Amino acid sequence: MFGTQEWLIIAVIGLVMFNWRKLPELGSSFGKALTNFKRSLNEPEEVDASEKKKDSGETPPKP
Repeated sequence: MFGTQEWLIIAVIGLVMFNWRKLPELGSSFGKALTNFKRSLNEPEEVDASEKKKDSGETPPKP
C-alpha cells in the first residue's frame, strides 16, 4: 500500500504535528482503542433486561 518513502514522509509530518514526546502516548492510545474495538466486535450484543421480561411472558407488577 505505502512504500518506504511515503512512510518516512508520514513519520516526519507526525513528528512536526505532534511533539515527538507525545507520539508514544498517541500510539498507546490508538492501540488501546483498536483493541477495545476488536473486542467489542467479538462480544455478543447486550440484551436489555426489560426485553427479557416481555419475552418471558411475565407481567409487570401493578403500581
